[in-house]
Amino acid sequence: MFDDDLEPQKKAAPLKNLEPMSLDELNNYIKDMHEEIARVEQEIERKKAHMDAASSIFK
Repeated sequence: MFDDDLEPQKKAAPLKNLEPMSLDELNNYIKDMHEEIARVEQEIERKKAHMDAASSIFK
């Protein structure tokens, strides 16, 4: 068994209440989420490159 199996699973973040937000606030929120998605995609690519480099050493 791995130590990760003993760690509690992360819970999803609660959904943001969109009802009180204005149109400008909603558009800004979407912009912020797109920026966060781009940041996560960059991190995924960085980690893939790192894994590829590491696995090429062991071939």
